[in-house]
Amino acid sequence: MKRILAHLTAICLGIVLLTNTGWAEDATPKNAPTEINTICPISGKPVDPKITVVYEGKTFAFADDASRTKFNEARENSLYQKLGGKAALEAVVDAFYVKVLADVRIKDIFADVNMDKQARRQKAFLAAAFGGPVSWTGKDMRKAHMDLKLTEEHFNAVAENLQKTLEEFKVKKELIDQVMAIAGSVKNDVLNRPKDAK
Repeated sequence: MKRILAHLTAICLGIVLLTNTGWAEDATPKNAPTEINTICPISGKPVDPKITVVYEGKTFAFADDASRTKFNEARENSLYQKLGGKAALEAVVDAFYVKVLADVRIKDIFADVNMDKQARRQKAFLAAAFGGPVSWTGKDMRKAHMDLKLTEEHFNAVAENLQKTLEEFKVKKELIDQVMAIAGSVKNDVLNRPKDAK
């Protein structure tokens, strides 16, 4: 689980540079009725509709009590929860994009992007990447960035803006360090370099 969370978290830095063509469509349209899952997110078995938990306003059903317990423990121990959950993440992403769009090094990447849609997708992605309860489906990072011709300067600009935003939100240093170290580990994929390049 730790390795999976680390991998997903690493994706966040690259994804922030994607244009509309780099994202999967949002899974749930705004104002759509919410449905309770029929397959347990932990065991993969059919759920018992009596075994549920409500997390951030969404009801999740499980196959058994053990799966519900495991889900609750994963939420509690997730980087997502430690960073403040949905409300905090949404505020950080909004502030982050203000910085990105003011940064001459990278703002042109977003010139033709619908930023409301971009921010909405980014929030959903980061929630999943940081261990939130809803999975993300999207392009492989290397494929998603293949046509963008990103440079080290682009990567560094995103990293700097991400770190500054987290610092402004007074995120604990150890959590910022964790996010930034993992984000840095995906640099070669974002820049489409060989995996072992320095």
